[in-house]
Amino acid sequence: MKGEQTMKWFNTLSHHRWLEQETDRIFAFGRNAAVPTGFGWLGNNGQVKEEMGTHLWITARMLHVYAVAALMGRPGAYALVEHGINALNGPLRDKQYGGWYACVNDKGVMDASKQGYQHFFVLLGAASAVTTGHPAARALLDDAIAVIEKHFWSEEEQMCLESWDEAFTETENYRGGNANMHAVEAFLIVYDVTQEKKWLDRALRVASVIIHDVARKGDYRVNEHFDTRWNPIRDYNKENPAHRFRAYGGTPGHWIEWGRLMLHLRAALLARGDAAPEWLLEDAKGLFNATIRDAWAPDGADGFVYSVGWDGKPIVRERVRWPIVEAMGTAWALYNVTGDPQYEAWYQKWWDYCMQYLMDYENGSWWQELDENNQVTTKVWDGKQDIYHLLHCLVIPRLPLAPGLAPAVAAGLLDSLVK
Repeated sequence: MKGEQTMKWFNTLSHHRWLEQETDRIFAFGRNAAVPTGFGWLGNNGQVKEEMGTHLWITARMLHVYAVAALMGRPGAYALVEHGINALNGPLRDKQYGGWYACVNDKGVMDASKQGYQHFFVLLGAASAVTTGHPAARALLDDAIAVIEKHFWSEEEQMCLESWDEAFTETENYRGGNANMHAVEAFLIVYDVTQEKKWLDRALRVASVIIHDVARKGDYRVNEHFDTRWNPIRDYNKENPAHRFRAYGGTPGHWIEWGRLMLHLRAALLARGDAAPEWLLEDAKGLFNATIRDAWAPDGADGFVYSVGWDGKPIVRERVRWPIVEAMGTAWALYNVTGDPQYEAWYQKWWDYCMQYLMDYENGSWWQELDENNQVTTKVWDGKQDIYHLLHCLVIPRLPLAPGLAPAVAAGLLDSLVK
């Protein structure tokens, strides 16, 4: 698509207005998720699937979402920020051993394990909540930082651990790229809130290991499964290839999501007046290109396949929502840095696809999963769990790359790039 002529969408008031309208539709849908224990798992019709319980990752992500909504001046959003904080200080918090339970319901704890992936979203949600000025947010962030420092950041490995049992006595003999990627996301926002450079240093370290050291040498097919010495486990979950969080092979949606995060990191370093390694941009481009190469319409129909093998061939052909959402955010980020029109061309193509297949104006929000023929299915995901990823195509293209999402909105930078 390089060199293709496109209309100008980026940095135009008309496109920003359209994004704003869609953002409000999504915010309205997500309000239905509030339950006494936090934020529940939304089904395709927008009603909570009570049998799924209240997951920590959904509640923390929705706290982050409504912190952004509150900063955007949406009435009712601040009350949902408070609701999220109360849930993290109440039903989801383990007051005996510390940290947060993975899942609860009205009757009590459903999953008492302590998952790094979920705790990094607590870190993100708490940091975003701080930018709203909520009086309980900073204490929540301090608690989250303390848990991360004690249990999930390994000084020895200079990377993040995956999980613990309930009492934090036994950790898993597995290291995960997905958890570490979302750690980078959270670390960037914590840096914006605290201005402590160690969070940028940690983010850079994680990116250097998973992307620059490993993925770059494998044609940017990101390996997400490692042993305790950070050696890739290439056949991990081969018997369960459609796993929601630990899919076998490569998950291209994460490749392109990594690209955006690395550009946020680059921008944060440059904003400090620090040097940013050249590979942050080089690898972001490589990840973007690899995602299109392997995952975009490899079987003839448009859409990103969920996973591919180490030969780049599709494994799980379902088109899950979040990869294309992340792709649009990364297209914006690369355009922001390079000005290359190919990224705007892809961005427009992907929005056209979303309008045709994913956006659900009858039941609300967007469909979470389509099959290889772009028909709604539920092989990997059932329901429209939350609205967190959607901010990455609806709000991020209206912001500079630094500071991060909620801090940038709090600083009044929304739509500041309109020409």
